[in-house]
Amino acid sequence: MMIAIAMSGGVDSSTAAAILAEREGALSTEGSGGRVVGLTMQLWNQRRLPALQGLDEGLDRGRAAGRCCSLDDVYDARRVAHCLGIPYYVINLQDRFEAAVVRPFVERYLAGETPIPCSLCNAEIKFEQFVEAAAQIGADQIATGHYARIRYDAKTGRYRLFAAVDRAKDQSYFLFGLTQRQLASAIFPLGELTKEEVRSIARAKKLPVAEKPESQEICFVPKGSYREFITAYLEEQGTEPEDRAGEMVTVDGQVVGRHRGVHHFTVGQRKGLGVSSPTPLYVIGLDARTRRVMVGRDEELFKQCCSVRSVNWIRPVSAGQSFSARVRIRNKHVPAKARVEACGKQEARVEFDEPQRAVTPGQAAVFYDGEEVVGGGWISGAASAQKLTDQLDHTVRREVCG
Repeated sequence: MMIAIAMSGGVDSSTAAAILAEREGALSTEGSGGRVVGLTMQLWNQRRLPALQGLDEGLDRGRAAGRCCSLDDVYDARRVAHCLGIPYYVINLQDRFEAAVVRPFVERYLAGETPIPCSLCNAEIKFEQFVEAAAQIGADQIATGHYARIRYDAKTGRYRLFAAVDRAKDQSYFLFGLTQRQLASAIFPLGELTKEEVRSIARAKKLPVAEKPESQEICFVPKGSYREFITAYLEEQGTEPEDRAGEMVTVDGQVVGRHRGVHHFTVGQRKGLGVSSPTPLYVIGLDARTRRVMVGRDEELFKQCCSVRSVNWIRPVSAGQSFSARVRIRNKHVPAKARVEACGKQEARVEFDEPQRAVTPGQAAVFYDGEEVVGGGWISGAASAQKLTDQLDHTVRREVCG
């Protein structure tokens, strides 16, 4: 059996490769023929969009290299593979990454949403295109440095996804879109380990990236400046600049200012609004169609329920079925108790026990039963606690679900 390990040049994927190399090497000695091959996915050319290059000025080498796809990261991954004595290749997936991740990222921001490119990348690239590329070199399975766990249920014949042992590093939130086929071919060697244990293994094996700092940025957005990225990307694509300016209004329709485009804002944002008020104001809603940014008080950010589209059910759920779950609406959000109802094959409605702050369209809502991921999808709308008083009305229920 051959396993292709996705190597980003960071400590997590490098340690995962080391664990597999040791394990499969022992199996090979026993005659099973186990092998591990390292593959780095070239996803984005960091030299594109010259207007953005200045955003990296002043960053130290470690921070600048923290965005994956840099030459330093490829160099680090190659060094680790050499250290482990495993074959290593770089595969170019830039075109697919741009089509499946970058363009939707830009389009959703312009539509007034706050997208999560990491979830799209996992479903469309790391566990789709990567699987195909690995198969071309004879790999039967793929492995990554994700902190999550997969278990096979012999009774149902299905694969189940669980949160990692290290809750602080758990990445199951970003993996809700994985299909049964993708789960069946994936291995997560770090799912049962803590970050401290991973660092210890890297040091013990003398991996050259054992002390490398982690990256917290979107790989193709310099210094996390998505506004500048969108502007530069549209210019590169030759998209005619259009007037995206509009009004900034309160919930009762009072105009309190103007803005340059809804893509400059996200729900929950307080700084950079450009309006003065005796009480702090926050972005509580975005409407790209009318070009309006709605602002209000902190208490107006809380929503009782939301609709979710493009739901992927890892555990089978029938249309019309409802169940209790804990729902995470952001990666660092503490999962909140809620009632989830499957409104259709790929739609769901979430009703929280307690109103949640900044339920943001474009972010993911992931449903948990204890440690298990039942499924998840993209938040497409939210309703306030005040609206919820009419939730039993069929018309309102249909509106929220669809």
